[in-house]
Amino acid sequence: MKTSQKGIQLILSFEGFSSKPYLDSAGIPTIGYGNTYYPGGKKVTMKDAAITKEKGVELFSAVLPAYEKIVNNKAKVLLTQNQFDALVSHTYNTGGSDTLFSLINKKASDTEIRKWMTERYITAGGKVLNGLIRRRKSEADLFFS
Repeated sequence: MKTSQKGIQLILSFEGFSSKPYLDSAGIPTIGYGNTYYPGGKKVTMKDAAITKEKGVELFSAVLPAYEKIVNNKAKVLLTQNQFDALVSHTYNTGGSDTLFSLINKKASDTEIRKWMTERYITAGGKVLNGLIRRRKSEADLFFS
């Protein structure tokens, strides 16, 4: 599967755009729309040159398939488009959770999956972040819509 426009918009809305490298809430150098590395695997550094929004879209588009591949490989059950999009957003932000995919693959209850999706991966640097709470809720809402 591929991410739909709805899924792309969800990711971009939470990532926002930065033309210059910055340290994300976990202290990782980031640029563009949440990119921590460039196509080919080179990591973003704080010394990297600023980029345009167009270059940011290009970077995002180049790395998104890697996250789609993770979801396609880890999900062993048939997903709806909304479920796929929600999982790609989650994976783009977190790198992917074996526990989450395990719950989905064993067909855990909706309540159990929603609880896990909204209560995990909401911290960075040891602090609970409201932006991550909102993102996890939006991903869970999309997953179950």
